[in-house]
Amino acid sequence: MKIVQFLISLAITSTLIYFLNTKQNQIPPLGKFLDPFGGFWQNGEQNAIKEQGTLKLDGVKEDVEIQFDKMLVPHIFANNDTDLFFAQGYVTAYHRLWQMEFQQLATEGRLSEILGKSALEYDRTSRRKGMAYAAEIAEKELIKDKDVYEVVQAYADGVNSYINQLTYKDYPIEYKLLDYKPEPWTVYKTCLLLKQMSNDLSSGEMDLENTNLRAALGKETFDLLFPDRHPGLDPVIPVKTPFNFTPIAPIKADPTYPILKVRKTIENPDPKNGSNNFVVAGSKTMSGNPILANEPDLGLNLPSIWYVAQLKSPSYNVFGATLPGAPFVIIGFNDSISWGVTNAKRDVVDWYAINFRDNKRLEYQYDDKWLKAEMRIEAIKVRGEDTFYDTVVYTHYGPVAYDKNFLGDNDKTNFAMRWTAHDVSNEQRTFYLLNKAENYTEYVKAWSYYVGPPQNVAFASASGDIALWINGKFPIKWKEQGKFLLDGSKSSHEWSGFIPHEHALHIFNPATGFVSSANQHPGDSTYPYYGYDYNYEYYRNRRINDRLKLMQDVTAEEMKMLQNDNYNYKASELLPMMLDSLDSANLTGKSLEYYTVLKNWDYFSEADRTAPTIFETWWSLLRNDIWDEFEDLPYAAYEPSNYNTYYLLKNRPELSYFDNKKTNQIETPTILIRDTFKKTIDSLENWKSKTGKELVWYEYKNTTVQHLLRIPAFSKSGVKIGGYSGIVNAASRQHGPSWRMVVEMTPNGPNGFGVYPGSQSGNPGNPTYGSMIDSWASGKYYPLLFLKQPDKTDNIITTLTLKSK
Repeated sequence: MKIVQFLISLAITSTLIYFLNTKQNQIPPLGKFLDPFGGFWQNGEQNAIKEQGTLKLDGVKEDVEIQFDKMLVPHIFANNDTDLFFAQGYVTAYHRLWQMEFQQLATEGRLSEILGKSALEYDRTSRRKGMAYAAEIAEKELIKDKDVYEVVQAYADGVNSYINQLTYKDYPIEYKLLDYKPEPWTVYKTCLLLKQMSNDLSSGEMDLENTNLRAALGKETFDLLFPDRHPGLDPVIPVKTPFNFTPIAPIKADPTYPILKVRKTIENPDPKNGSNNFVVAGSKTMSGNPILANEPDLGLNLPSIWYVAQLKSPSYNVFGATLPGAPFVIIGFNDSISWGVTNAKRDVVDWYAINFRDNKRLEYQYDDKWLKAEMRIEAIKVRGEDTFYDTVVYTHYGPVAYDKNFLGDNDKTNFAMRWTAHDVSNEQRTFYLLNKAENYTEYVKAWSYYVGPPQNVAFASASGDIALWINGKFPIKWKEQGKFLLDGSKSSHEWSGFIPHEHALHIFNPATGFVSSANQHPGDSTYPYYGYDYNYEYYRNRRINDRLKLMQDVTAEEMKMLQNDNYNYKASELLPMMLDSLDSANLTGKSLEYYTVLKNWDYFSEADRTAPTIFETWWSLLRNDIWDEFEDLPYAAYEPSNYNTYYLLKNRPELSYFDNKKTNQIETPTILIRDTFKKTIDSLENWKSKTGKELVWYEYKNTTVQHLLRIPAFSKSGVKIGGYSGIVNAASRQHGPSWRMVVEMTPNGPNGFGVYPGSQSGNPGNPTYGSMIDSWASGKYYPLLFLKQPDKTDNIITTLTLKSK
């Protein structure tokens, strides 16, 4: 009996030990997780940063001093470049290790390893888009560049030096929640990170949707609903800018477009990914010095997209926003120059229909030849499941993302992705040179190596120059090439080479005294190269330019105010027309109350106003009723832009699209506007009843800075901030200014200010976690402490010294 009792006790104990040390579905192994000596308790930190001292590390050649200021910005002082970037890798991992690795796993298509089957389709999409393939090509090219490769390897060595010190108790809490451990960092992983930025900023396109819509609507209607451009809108490079070069003419094909009706396409990155940057020359500033402002509008995440640092060695003294996982400063300034980037809306992804010889897909047609295809077996490890195998066929265009096994409707669906992110590139050389550039010429040279993602790069120098270049690798295309599905069996459908860098759109020291960009059209119709994007901006850019044209004696404070400007250009154009359509003389009760609020609105979408809530809800409902024909289509499609909807309402009110197909009567724009005004009142009164809240804009909008794992306790919702997409302060629900920077380039050195919606520490248990969100929301900036030598004042809260072992 005692033996039986012992065996039962042993079985219960063994089972308990197993469950306490094994992850169960979404529950971490509770034994390890709750252990007071190694579990999540160890992630709680009483102070912003532990008191630092001296560390002896393999890989350090000479002493490195790292000073942390009150923002927890590390100021790294090294005697050589290898130590400088080793230290950058070390301190970035100290604050952001989990974020670095999680983003890399997502890009490579490996999230299923830690999240299980729920991430499988995401991983398949990453692999189908060739993200790892692109990073492998970049790494091979980087290895050829000895000087830059050594820097990137030093950064990886610094990350690994930090990882090698860790035990389970030291792991960021997300590792404990998901029950896995960090892997060594590599140069390849840094290359993956930069391809992630290309994915977020340059993989968006509507080629297959356009092909569907053209076939369904006819060319005339398609062009009316989805025009390439509208007249009279400010491009990035001003109208009438001369182009003093002889362009390379594309080899024109005579394309025919298939009738596709593809049902589903790969999801595009957030179409709100964009940015603002603008620079005013000394001729327009109070001080006589140029001032640069930049805010990249991206996902609002915790940990934050950016990590701020200063890097100082005999070769460098540069300050700004870095990407956790990569060396160098991406947006920032040094003693001589400053720069800021925005997404350049250019189509660098095209799709080619591939005609394989047979179902084996080993060869595909190319003119009168059969070219050999390559097979890449993607083994996707899935936590708790068998490994999933996916075969991706590669052509000389790129991966065949759509086929019978993935989003294809039949055996003949084989669409290959031609994307500049798959091309040979070395973006690291751009930042290697840019971070230590001293003048306009060196800035231009640095960006000449850049492939993507395409960026509008604003520039200001201490010597007084200002400029803006649209940088990237841009295909030479005939008109509308790549706007629709291309025929991969015809060489005439290939790109005709690439636009030389010296032919890129740019402006230097313009007579207007300012440059700006906000994701609008790159140039006017006189630019001799064809460019296209389905998602140009039509509002932020006009507001910025309207203000800059009027501003004189500009100060850094006024540049900050413009970055936080909440004027709703879209409402200023649409709302008068919408209100004029109402029978205002007969409005009563709630209808009159809502009408009065809108009638008295000055179009500023401030956080505490109610008018923005009413307008945005009304416009959303009106759009839905106008474009109800696009709902539940049996093929992939999208709706016309906000601006073109306004343009058609104003200029083509007779269009049949203004008839709501859900009703028996025939509606006009006036009827639709009146009907949706009533729906707006009902919808918002219902929202008030359900939530117990008033229609205050920030409450209704609910801007949320969201943890990468979507854990509410690690996120911050209900941020009190105005603005919205299409507004200069582009803070929408989960998207907006990810880093705000204003820099005045004085003869005595740069005077910078910055803020972002997060914190340097990525640890939810750190008292500073998310600490800058409220300042960011209210328009408050922090001085950016740019040091020429270690600071001995109370600006510095602790110092870490790295020494060689």
